[in-house]
Amino acid sequence: MTEKARAAVIVRPAELRDAAAIAEIYNQGIRGRMATFETEERTAEERARWLAGHDKHHPVLVAVDPETDQVAGWISADYYRSRWCYRGVAEFSVYVHEDYRGRGVGAALMKAFIPACEQAGLWKLLSRIFPENTASRALCARFGFREVGIYEKHAQLDGVWRDVVIVERLLPGTIANPPAEW
Repeated sequence: MTEKARAAVIVRPAELRDAAAIAEIYNQGIRGRMATFETEERTAEERARWLAGHDKHHPVLVAVDPETDQVAGWISADYYRSRWCYRGVAEFSVYVHEDYRGRGVGAALMKAFIPACEQAGLWKLLSRIFPENTASRALCARFGFREVGIYEKHAQLDGVWRDVVIVERLLPGTIANPPAEW
C-alpha cells in the first residue's frame, strides 16, 4: 500500500464562513466514534455560534487546501474550567477531514496552534483521547504532549463504558512570561 501524498495546507484563524466545513468534519468524528463522546451531529449554524463565542485567548484554526479551498481540518482551544485560576489552561480538540487523514494536516495544525496558544496567554493545553485512537496519541507525542494518566470508564458511548488517556503540554514561553492582562 502506498502512502498518501502529503497535503500542503495553509493554516489560518477560523472564520464564520468556515462553520459549515467545521461542522462537517466534526460530524465525521462523531459518526466514527473514535474521537468524541458526542453523538448529536452539529449544524453550520451551531458551529457559527460556537465560533462567534470564542475569545482572543482561545484560538480556533483551520487548515485549508490551497488547490481546492476546502477546509481539511480544524483545531480549537476551549475553556478548561470556569474558575479564574485556570484561565490559562485550555482543553483542545483537533479534527481532520476523512479525505485528508494521514497526510500531515494534524501536524500542520498543531505546529501553528501551539504558538498561537502561547501568544493568546495560555500556559497549558490538555485533552482526553480514546486509548485506541493511536493517530491522535502519536500526534500529541510528536508535539511534546505527555500522557499523564487514564480516566477509567470516563463516560459511555453507545452504551459502552470508555476510558480516555489524558494528555498535557506546558507552554514554557507563557510560564516564563505570563501575560500582564487577561
